[in-house]
Amino acid sequence: MTNINDISGSSFSADQLIHKIPVGISACLLGDNVRFNGGHSRSAFCDTNLSNYFEFQKFCPEVAAGFGTPRPTVRLEGDPKNPRMAYSNQKGTDLSDTFMDATRPYLDKLAHLDGYILMKNSPSCGLERIKVYQENGHPHMERSAGLFTKALKERYPLLPMEEDGRLNDPALRENFLLRVFAHHEFRHCVAAKPSMKALIVFHSRYKYLVMAHSQPAYKTLGKMLSGNDPRPLKELQDAYFYTLMTTLSEPAKRKNHCNALFHLVGYLKHSVDVSIRKDIISVIEQYRRGEVNLATPMTLLTHYLNHYGSQYVKEQRYFAPYPSALGIRNII
Repeated sequence: MTNINDISGSSFSADQLIHKIPVGISACLLGDNVRFNGGHSRSAFCDTNLSNYFEFQKFCPEVAAGFGTPRPTVRLEGDPKNPRMAYSNQKGTDLSDTFMDATRPYLDKLAHLDGYILMKNSPSCGLERIKVYQENGHPHMERSAGLFTKALKERYPLLPMEEDGRLNDPALRENFLLRVFAHHEFRHCVAAKPSMKALIVFHSRYKYLVMAHSQPAYKTLGKMLSGNDPRPLKELQDAYFYTLMTTLSEPAKRKNHCNALFHLVGYLKHSVDVSIRKDIISVIEQYRRGEVNLATPMTLLTHYLNHYGSQYVKEQRYFAPYPSALGIRNII
């Protein structure tokens, strides 16, 4: 087992981590009694499954602001693009400055995080679709993020974020975890010791993962590292990371997974009999039609590539973007 901080090559896999990845989380999701009613909203998936891999750093912005527990409910009011926080039953109140004065010092200390899990439907922590009320008491059609989450997004726009409720969706869960591990690896293997070599080595591992999300982005990132980009290293690295995380922000479509899988079969062209390659392609087609889950063609292809593939293809992060013990590819 290997510590990611010691990795300079491509032998790392998510299953090899011996330390936990730092991830922020709404305190109520870990069972802290900090909700407005004095209760919690514990997420069993976060507190059990993910706690094996994540070092959770919990925070409740409403408690930090001194609103107390239990406390009157709050809501967002005014302009959906710049809402204010108010007590739900006290018209005209404005808690925004008090709330943000407590939140800003915390936001200043989050550059080390690789993800954040937020409480759904919260006027503080909701990721999206939070109601913003008009003067007449009716909500605007336009919705907002919670006040804390809005500030978190503005400060760390590429930080992987997700609501606890959306983690029940297999595709969204898979996508969030994939982004957390990619963010973590880039931060330690590239950003910590910037060099063109480190960036190229990282990209060589992530090529087919990127391809499974977007062929245009795959080509764009390849051109960035072709040696013809005139930008200084820091600017190029930032542009690469922005494109990478933006590309990974949407779950990969089934047809794009198939495209990546077909490309990877090509690495067996000179080492595996054509009948076996046809069998693998047949299973990929089954996945394309929705008859099997992604784990089925992935397991078959990985078996042959481990025996007959080059070192380069064996080290593709596409095969192990997060710990296999999570079993995510068995349900997507």
